[in-house]
Amino acid sequence: MRICGIELKGSEARLALVQKTGQGIDNVLIATKKIPLVDGECCVQVKTFKETFESFCRENSVDKVVIKKRGKKGEYAGGADTFKMEGIIQVSDAPNVILISPQSISSMQKKSDIEIPDELNKYQHTAYLASVVGANK
Repeated sequence: MRICGIELKGSEARLALVQKTGQGIDNVLIATKKIPLVDGECCVQVKTFKETFESFCRENSVDKVVIKKRGKKGEYAGGADTFKMEGIIQVSDAPNVILISPQSISSMQKKSDIEIPDELNKYQHTAYLASVVGANK
């Protein structure tokens, strides 16, 4: 089973992909590490984001999508574009989209002492952790 973890930050979806096997969870190297939403007010750009994301899922045989939740209000509230991207992903052709709270990610990381693969960029770390937590849900 392939799980795509996503952190929505600013106006981009940051991606990491893992493969869950009987032996555990392995990182999958991917060429596309970010998908930007260039202009959330432009219908064409919103459709382009959706098409690009769906294409990524097809090309990488994604079985599950896990999105790290963002706060709706307060200091850590997500921006308008992040909520728009979340909605687009949820109504896309992507299979089995779930949301994971930041607390679940932190808790699992502390309990399991998850090691982040060296080949991932720093901006992919949260997406990777989300995919690992989502693999067990």
